[in-house]
Amino acid sequence: MNGNFPSTYASPAPTQYRMTLTAGTHSARHIRRIARRFLTDWGLEPLTDTVELAVTELIANVVRHVPDHRCTLLLLRQPTGVRVEVTDAYGQLLPTPAELQPESESGRGLFLLDTMVDKWGVSPAPGGGKTVWFECEKVTADSAGGSQRKCPLAR
Repeated sequence: MNGNFPSTYASPAPTQYRMTLTAGTHSARHIRRIARRFLTDWGLEPLTDTVELAVTELIANVVRHVPDHRCTLLLLRQPTGVRVEVTDAYGQLLPTPAELQPESESGRGLFLLDTMVDKWGVSPAPGGGKTVWFECEKVTADSAGGSQRKCPLAR
């Protein structure tokens, strides 16, 4: 008997994805594709635009500010949404500009991140370095019967 029978013992979709890389100019494009695939597998498609934009900013910061451009990306499914972490060995925490100048060409990324995601932060990483992370929650029903969008780009 030859046939394809789906296994009833197949493991569920993984709840996390970890990748260590040396970030370059095209890394964000590939990471967005990976994030999109996992968000789809996890049933979190409405968060795709927000997660893609936010992870692009974190990877761009690695390219701009981390001397060796090495980092580890973690996508983590959570009961309420997704958490994304980017860890590097560069111990300097990212500065937050006190005041942005209208003609400045940089320095807006973390402010943008703050407006897009539900939570974010920077933590010292074990063994040195730092982890910049963010969380996006899926759409929830509010008490009035409507829907409440946590991440503003979520569909």
